[in-house]
Amino acid sequence: MRDLPWPARVYLVAVIGAAAALVVRGAITSGAPVAPEDLDVLLVLALLFLVCESMPTLLNVDQFAVSVSFSASLAAVVLIGPEGAALVGLTAVLSVRPGLPLIKRLFNGAQFAICGYVAGRVYVALDGQVGVPQVNAFDDLIGPYVAATAVFVPLNIALTLTMIGLATRVRATEVPLRGMVQFLLSYLGYGTFGLLVAGLWATVQSISAVLVLLPLFVARWAFGQYHAQQRSYDATIAALCQAVETKDYYTRGHCTRVSLASSMIAQEIGMGLERVRAIRYAGMLHDVGKLGVPTKVLQKDGPLTEEEFAAIQLHPMRGLEIVRGIGFLDEAYAGIMHHHEKHDGTGYPMGLAGDEIPEFAKVIAVADAFDSMTSDRSYRGARPVPEAIEELRKSAGKHFDPVMVAAFIRALEREPWQPPRRVEPPPDPAEAPIKDHDDPTMPIQVVTGP
Repeated sequence: MRDLPWPARVYLVAVIGAAAALVVRGAITSGAPVAPEDLDVLLVLALLFLVCESMPTLLNVDQFAVSVSFSASLAAVVLIGPEGAALVGLTAVLSVRPGLPLIKRLFNGAQFAICGYVAGRVYVALDGQVGVPQVNAFDDLIGPYVAATAVFVPLNIALTLTMIGLATRVRATEVPLRGMVQFLLSYLGYGTFGLLVAGLWATVQSISAVLVLLPLFVARWAFGQYHAQQRSYDATIAALCQAVETKDYYTRGHCTRVSLASSMIAQEIGMGLERVRAIRYAGMLHDVGKLGVPTKVLQKDGPLTEEEFAAIQLHPMRGLEIVRGIGFLDEAYAGIMHHHEKHDGTGYPMGLAGDEIPEFAKVIAVADAFDSMTSDRSYRGARPVPEAIEELRKSAGKHFDPVMVAAFIRALEREPWQPPRRVEPPPDPAEAPIKDHDDPTMPIQVVTGP
């Protein structure tokens, strides 16, 4: 609780208070939230809810998971009414999911209780009959049930995202609309399991909860496959990045830091989560083309020949060739290909200028140069962060897009940069070779002739 920002604390207390008020109101108005003859139904649905809630699927967001337990709440809407659905949702407090803090249990239980109660009221308002449905009257339940589901699911997502936004300060513009619509539609689809439980209850009663566990866990498996796919993406990127850094050892960790800095800029300028993920991948892979550059060129001390510098200039294009078959990179291709273009048109490989340069490339160019300046190299020590920032300011409008420079500086003011640890002391500056194609203060020297 202490770690939460104060708006998140206020919101948490409000949600818990609202849930408690709804349960107490139900108990006062009807004498008991659930009729004695419905206690067995409540117990079975609560156990079904608890089993699903205790085995959620982790998503690609830190400590964030989803489950299909809400289907039990929607079944409770039909079988035992709004108050019963609220009580079923409250059992989320008892989840045995390992490592789940009490504060999250309380919030989950409260928001599920609110969603179940509100959905139940919608169901009743549309003349949905509460209780075990009659087989010949089942068709009459479908309309009210669909309406209840259409209220429950968006309300559940809205309450949860609001808490995440207040606790982590994720802005609304960072939520990918396309991904959210897909997630919403899939959740609405899984809501039909609640109607399946209610329908089966009319024939096999409590065994219906056991029968419906199989499709519920199939749904859980489907969520898990999505998460596994994302993990495989990350593993692919990490492997390529490691290959680059093994070959060009003096920039070890550079790809990861460029990825982080690029994400900071992307978030600052309001990119959505999907694009932030893509630019994170682009930052990791921006130098993958070095795999196609001879190692002796990458590690050469002193000035490069024109042929050697040409090989360096080809690394963005070689990088694009290497990753072209990786379909999930999307816009990352443009960042990999053009991250050495300069705002004034003097960069490479195509000499693009200004708005001709893709947005991803503009972001990575700033992140790339900044990390190079603030990292140790074999020929010099790391520059202080303020000095690197000042160099970015000087180069804004020349080498770098001014908008991206300003955004990165704002991000650094809010989240101070942690430079990498010093690996080895730099050599005597008089003996230091001038060689770094990323550092704007140390341009590569190219000699003509043999």
